[in-house]
Formats: sequence, structure tokens, C-alpha cells
Amino acid sequence: MEYLDRGMIAMQSAPQSVYIAWRILATDASNLEFSLYRKEAGKNPVKLNKPAKSNNYIDSFLGSISSCEYILNAVIKGKETLLKRIKFIPSAQKQAYLAIPLQIPAGGTIEGSNYTYSANDASVGDLNGDGQYEIILKWDPSNSKNPPQLGFTGNQLLDAYTLEGKLLWRIDLGKNIRSGAAYTQFLVYDFDGDGRSELICKTADGTIDGTGKVIGDANKDWRNYDSKSAFHGKIAEGPEYITAFDGLTGKAMDTQIYTSSRYPLDGWGGIGGNGGNDNSASRSDRFTACVAYLDGKKPSAVMVRGWYGRSVLSAWDFDGKKLKQRWIFDSKDDKNPYSGMGNHNLSVADVDQDGKDEICIGAMTVDDNGKGLYTTGLRHGDALHLTDLDPDRPGLEVFGIHESEGKTEALMTPGTAQFDAKTGELLWSKSPGIDVGRGVAGDIDPTKRGFENWGGPGGLRDVKGNTISEKAPNSTNFLVWWDDDLTRELLDKNYIEKWNWQTQTTDRLFTAEGAVANNGTKATPCLTADIFGDWREEIIWRSADNKELRIYTPTTLSTHNFYTLMHDPQYRLGVAWQNTSYNQPPHTGFYLGAETKEFPKSNILILKK
Repeated sequence: MEYLDRGMIAMQSAPQSVYIAWRILATDASNLEFSLYRKEAGKNPVKLNKPAKSNNYIDSFLGSISSCEYILNAVIKGKETLLKRIKFIPSAQKQAYLAIPLQIPAGGTIEGSNYTYSANDASVGDLNGDGQYEIILKWDPSNSKNPPQLGFTGNQLLDAYTLEGKLLWRIDLGKNIRSGAAYTQFLVYDFDGDGRSELICKTADGTIDGTGKVIGDANKDWRNYDSKSAFHGKIAEGPEYITAFDGLTGKAMDTQIYTSSRYPLDGWGGIGGNGGNDNSASRSDRFTACVAYLDGKKPSAVMVRGWYGRSVLSAWDFDGKKLKQRWIFDSKDDKNPYSGMGNHNLSVADVDQDGKDEICIGAMTVDDNGKGLYTTGLRHGDALHLTDLDPDRPGLEVFGIHESEGKTEALMTPGTAQFDAKTGELLWSKSPGIDVGRGVAGDIDPTKRGFENWGGPGGLRDVKGNTISEKAPNSTNFLVWWDDDLTRELLDKNYIEKWNWQTQTTDRLFTAEGAVANNGTKATPCLTADIFGDWREEIIWRSADNKELRIYTPTTLSTHNFYTLMHDPQYRLGVAWQNTSYNQPPHTGFYLGAETKEFPKSNILILKK
């Protein structure tokens, strides 16, 4: 896994207080302690703490300090070694977030209609190898479309920014890639093991890389201009590519033919969703993607095409020069038991504990070798949570919700269900024949063991599926570890709430004034991830005017000295796939809830700096 530095931050937490936090790494020695100093110009450093395992501190003495430096030392057997030093200027830290200025793309006009751009989904990766994350941001045009919708869209754009707001590159995916949540799933990860992250995504004729070079034929326009056609504004012809881009420059390093192809256009129907089909580049143009350690050592990119019927998973390796196909899984037709089982999202985990990852795309899971591991028959759904939901059962579990509409109502598929992640064994199910559009699983009640879940009829349920409260949280969206306890908070729109199990209501913890969520009614953040600081998660929202990204971090003390979540492989891969289609929050590969005392030893090797 990637090398990370200490991720040290200093944020003003009160008028006279500064919150300082830094990473514990999964590979740190068990006897490692930290010493923290404050140094003002012209003065000797002041030691703020006794050597301790804690990885955060609140400095409550600011006085008239105009600027200072915080110095972090490692302490082993009484010997101190410098780890990190950062500057802090109180006048520059009045806001409760780190602001990253953006360069808003110019809009345009298509068929007489104007469009503008908004900041959308994001990912993180170390693009220059210094151990600090950079941000990769997708820009969404205001005329973006879902696959069934007719009409043209503006071009899909991808930017890379440092945490200081420097634009490293912009990739224009071009007129032959339609814009919308279903189309562009971009993967940011160190695929070749050189210590720097790359970007892999679907491209087409006319894609312009970060250096200005065009991929394919710049003169080809594969869009349909017939206003009376069922394909109007869509792209149902022409070559499709997959490209690996250099993370530091945005340069296209290798391009191959995308697999699988869209043809036959009418070959993507099945028992998912409403059980229908089409031949108008709708079901054929729905994508997800992820990163997985398929050999247990090096990461692969897995591109997924098709949700409601046929699903094709295509795994690719990148050696720094060339993309190479590893395997293809194809459910092939609507009578195949693996067809109709794909979600608008997915998850990656080592479900059979053999050291290699599997890909769960909803109601089916593909093994690390590209063979089907199992299918549950539960059909397509819109939300998926895979982790150790139940600490009293061995292994991992999957909670999901499922659609029933149109001709599929007669199938009486459960609206909510939980199954064993290794075998697909159904553990419980509820609400047969009911279309459940949203559902969440998270430990939000410390008085009950395991993860609670909600969505659809049944209020708030325990991990066994039993109703424990007729009332459930109003938020059925994202989750975040924000305060000091180990239950998870509720993230929706631009605010964080906490389930109060005593009053069976939610309490507002935080509102990001002036920040807004993405993706319409989905109301998701640009990203949640443990980007820096202690083990808890940061949230990236965009400002309402799209002029900046805002990274919010907890500024209350944490008493849990856990290593960074980014050194848990399943969580890190969850951050990589989070931008996929209907965004979902990442989960760890172990039980993390109210009963957790310490993180398990992470079986990882860190790439050298």
C-alpha cells in the first residue's frame, strides 16, 4: 500500500485554541510515542505534552501569537526524532475548514441551451509521492444526463489539485463521453507500485489528456443529432477506450479498447429494476468501477458495465507502461443467475479471507480469479454496505436494499436483506415485493451489539433484522466517524447528525454553512475519507459558488489511538470506489463499532518513499 506521511494538521478549534492532529501508521512500532512542541519566532520551543501514544492535542494558549510552528517528534525508548513540522497562522485559520481554491471551467452552449459547471465527486491519491494526498475532482455540467434521457451534455472534466490549491492538470474527456453519474467512474490509485497514484477511466475519440494530447481521432463526433431519434444526444457508436493517466502530469500513458463493448445494445435487459430492456443505449451505458488486489499483492482496476441485466466485470493491470487485461466475467444473458444482480454501486473486500479481494456488485460476488463466487438472487438495488456487521458471526456480511417495480413486483424479492459475504447465505430478509429506494447499515446505537440498519418498513432494526425502534433516522444517506465515540454519525446534505437512542431522534452536531452537497436528491459530499489528522474522517464539500472545495475535519479530542483508516485495505479501496454512480460510504474490513477496543493488525507492506 501507499506510503503516507504523518498528515499533520493544525486547525483553530476555539478563539484561543488550536487542534493539532497527526497520523498513526499501521506499521508503527507498538512502543512509539509522540512529543509535541510549539515554537514562536525568536523563542525556544515549548514542549506541550509528555511523550504519549495519543495522536491529537488541543493547544489552549494562543494569547497574542501571530504565528508559530508546531513540531512533532517520535519518541522510542526516550530518544526523540523529528517527524514533521508545520506552520500555523491564526489569522489565516478563522474558518472551520481547509479551503482549496478551484478554477471553474467555462460553460458553453449546446443546441441553443447554456450550461455551466459545478464541482462534483472527488477522490484522493498521492500524485507526487511525497506521502500527502492530492485531490482529483470531477466537474459536472448542468446539462448532465441519465442514460434514458435524450439530449446533449457538456464535456466531462477531471482536475487534479494539491491541498494548497495548485491545479496540476485538467483532462477533458471530450464530446464522445456523455456526462452523468452513470458514465464516468474514475479510479485513482498507485497501480504500478512506483509510489505515485495514477488515474484510470473510460475515454473516447477526442479525449484530451493533461498535457493537451488527443486520444483517438479528434475529428470524430459519434453523437446522434437526429432530434426524432431514440438516440438523440447519445453516443451509441464509435470506439470505446480505457486509458491510464500519469497522476502528476495527467499524461495519457496507455490506451486500450474498453471491454466489454456496448453491443448488442439490446443485450443488457433482465430481472433487475423493472425487468425491462431497451436498445437505445440506456442499459448498455451504465457503469461502475473499483480497485481490487486480485493477486493479494498489486492493485487492479475493475470496470463494470451493466446493472439491471447482463453485467460484465473487466479487470486490468497496469505495469507503468501498458494496460493488460487480467480477466473478464460476463453474466451473458438474462437467464443467467448472475444477471439482474448489479447495483448502482459496489464494494470490494476479501470475503473468503484468502488474502485476495472479491468484488460484490450487489446481489452477486465475483471471486479474485474472475469466476462467479455466488449469486443470491436478490436482484438489483440502490445501496450496499459490506463489512463485519455482526461481531458475533465469523467473517463479513452484506446489507442491501432491493427494487421491486413493474413486472418484477411478482417476484416478491425482499426490499431489505442481509447475507453472508463469503457464501451468499441469506441471513434474514424483510418486505417482499416492496421497492426500497434507500437503506443504511451502521453502528448508531451503543446499547445493541453490531450494526443497526434502516430503510423501508420496519423502523430501526438490529443486526439480526429485528425492529428495535419504530422510529428510524430521517437521514438514509452517508455515514461518518466524526466525534470521539466509535458509533458512526449521520451525514446528509451539508450537515452531520447523531442518532439519540434514548429519545429516538437525531441531534444536529454540525452544519457546514455555505457548503452544498452533490448529485441532486442523493445529496452526497464530494468525498469522505481519512485524509489527514487522527483516525477519524474528513468531509469534502463544495462551496455554493463552486469557487472552492472545503475539507472539514473533527476538532474535538479523540481518546482512541488508532492507526489511520487508510491503512485498512478495505477502507482504502472503499475511498477509491466511493465516486462510483450512486455514492456509498466506505467501511473497514473489520468490526468498528461501540465495542471495538483496538484495530486489528493490518497485514500490509508500505511502498518505500
